[in-house]
Amino acid sequence: MNDNPAQCNAYRARVKREITMQLEQFVLAHEPAIRLGFFFAVFVFVGLWETVALRRTLATSKAMRWASNLGLVVLNTLLLRLVFPLAAAGIAAFGVANGWGLLNHFQVPFWMAVPIGVIAMDFVIWLQHVMVHAVPALWRLHRVHHADLDCDVTTGARFHPIEIALSMLIKFATISVLGPPVLAVVIFEVLLNATAMFNHGNVRLPAGIDRVLRWFLVTPDMHRVHHSVEDDETNSNFGFNLPWWDRLFGTYRAQPRAGHPMMTIGIHGHRDPREVARLDGMLMLPFRGELDGYAINRRPWHDHHGEHATR
Repeated sequence: MNDNPAQCNAYRARVKREITMQLEQFVLAHEPAIRLGFFFAVFVFVGLWETVALRRTLATSKAMRWASNLGLVVLNTLLLRLVFPLAAAGIAAFGVANGWGLLNHFQVPFWMAVPIGVIAMDFVIWLQHVMVHAVPALWRLHRVHHADLDCDVTTGARFHPIEIALSMLIKFATISVLGPPVLAVVIFEVLLNATAMFNHGNVRLPAGIDRVLRWFLVTPDMHRVHHSVEDDETNSNFGFNLPWWDRLFGTYRAQPRAGHPMMTIGIHGHRDPREVARLDGMLMLPFRGELDGYAINRRPWHDHHGEHATR
């Protein structure tokens, strides 16, 4: 090899590009297996954890809820494969190949583009979550997720098919504008699925560990507040993965007023298991009732002594 510094630098750059391309191609080729493998591993882990360290007593039949929630997961998976045959990683690969997106336009180094892409996409999913609470028509869809009468590992994947489709379109748009590497997209999707199952888990963490961990990761106790029937608690702790956005934008709430064992999970006015714990009821839930406002952090909460207060 020639000892000319310029040639050495060019050689190293070429080797780095080849390694990056091979890594991206490997991740793209094995993306379904990677995501599925992590999904089942985390699902089994959190499910077993719930059997040995249950945080709250269940309010409804676990068998009925799990059958319906997992049935919705299967339905959504089939829908995505049918309607969106090109997955998010494929959109990212197309963007990289054609120079689309900010990270590609400014030629951000791969080692820097991966964490930037993951963090930026997490922020977008946080904004999307706030939006589905703030817009009444979108809240109709998202309340399928919140209407679960218990909160456990299956709740983390319980979303109406129309919301899943809209979420995918937002993700495609984000990837097109941002231009993250394929690896960043796959890491983000694996983390999102894994942390959603973890922080919806009906599991107990030692208070000291929870207190430290929630500075870096949304914990089950932190996210469970978001599933309270009280509107001002529901409109807090929107994060799925990173907890920083809620702290930065003033939507963080440490604990529910009633405490975790005594808080009520779900939505006021939607307590019938036939409506919220059966698959047919869940699919029809967005189309029931009148369309009204759901202004974030502006609705009163009702205490158990008949008095009203605002946050």
